[in-house]
Amino acid sequence: MNILSKKSSLSGTVTVPGSKSHTIRACIMAALASGTSEILNPLTGADCLSCAEVIQAFGALVEMDGNIWRITAPEKGLRLPSSPVDVGNSGSVLYFMAPIAATLPGWTEFTGDASICTRPVGQIIQAIKDLGGDGFTARKDIDAPPFSVRGPIHAGRVEHEGAFSQQISGLMMAAPLLHGQTEIILRNPKEMPFLQMTCDWLDFTGIHVRYDREKLNRFEIEGPQKYRSFRREIPSDWGSTAFPLVAAVITGSKLEIANIDTSGSQGDSAIAGVLSAMGADIVMDSEKKSLLVNHSGKGRLSCLRGGTFNCSGFPDAVPALSVAACFAEGDTHLTDIGIVRHKETDRIALMRTELAKLGAGLEEGSDYLLIHGTGGKGLHDAAVNSYDDHRIAMSLAVAGLGIEGNGVLIENAECCTVSFPGFYRIMGEIGAGFVCMD
Repeated sequence: MNILSKKSSLSGTVTVPGSKSHTIRACIMAALASGTSEILNPLTGADCLSCAEVIQAFGALVEMDGNIWRITAPEKGLRLPSSPVDVGNSGSVLYFMAPIAATLPGWTEFTGDASICTRPVGQIIQAIKDLGGDGFTARKDIDAPPFSVRGPIHAGRVEHEGAFSQQISGLMMAAPLLHGQTEIILRNPKEMPFLQMTCDWLDFTGIHVRYDREKLNRFEIEGPQKYRSFRREIPSDWGSTAFPLVAAVITGSKLEIANIDTSGSQGDSAIAGVLSAMGADIVMDSEKKSLLVNHSGKGRLSCLRGGTFNCSGFPDAVPALSVAACFAEGDTHLTDIGIVRHKETDRIALMRTELAKLGAGLEEGSDYLLIHGTGGKGLHDAAVNSYDDHRIAMSLAVAGLGIEGNGVLIENAECCTVSFPGFYRIMGEIGAGFVCMD
């Protein structure tokens, strides 16, 4: 599907879907518990549906009843799948489930779509080996799925570079199933808010973890411990909030984003602070749980300016922030984002090339993106490609809302269903000029 994004002014109130990060953690921990758990307001995006299919392959029962998912754990615990496990496009499911699968005796094979089959897995395979398991990739000398792991692993000590928080979260989820103490040491932890999110979910489901909340570089988990079932509502997704937020900022639109997560549990919430530091008019109403954008009437061109921002804690926000930076005056330097090259795509390289097609000036390094902002001047319409990456698709669609001309054409735009089902329709309801060209 191709989408044409035309310059627009937004208004009204918009609500974003539930958090993908919370939903996937909830599904997996429900499958590890005993009895039935209820998940309210789950994200129904493709990655979360993949997670539901995967935990069913391990023996869980998943019932989807409107806005409630009920997950019943298998009575005798997870069991080895009877066929290869396909995680679709979800790196979280891949990295979470590999060490959990390795707690079972026998081999489990993991695969996924074309993007997943480029994701590095060498470090998680090595971690499994360090704990007494085994593993290998199916393609010689290619550090990516398909790959297989064999258990059972045993409690012990694991050292990990720490760049891939999802791999660390998977090890933490597996550790309570083992007998004895598992110690996970990180040499250089990244995406730290997501590590904290996993610790919070473990605590919520009855698992005790010893760790330093400041450094988040060492985790000690004694096993066995039992996960308990739960009933919990999933908060709205800050990763999705980024797109209407940036859209309102760059178009100077007055917008309310309702039902936001004010718990501080999602690292991507930092995007509001970054945009505010750039001069955007954003007010958080904690009582109403909403974000108010441009309600003071400042507009955008008079206030957005560049700056330097370390994004290691919220790398998924980089595509949206790079669009905002194109509409700021002066340079914006997004740093410590090397992990972004190993997401669904190499988002550093692709945001540079696709925004350049729109007339933006950008430079990239191994772990940074430098955007030469012009306040939006000189940007023009063009055809761009999402490369089947949901965050790139939505970021480029948002960029088109602020650019004069006949419209920015986003090719392969349907992939946004991974994290924001109904994105184009929902944004259209507040005035976004999105036109389906198919």
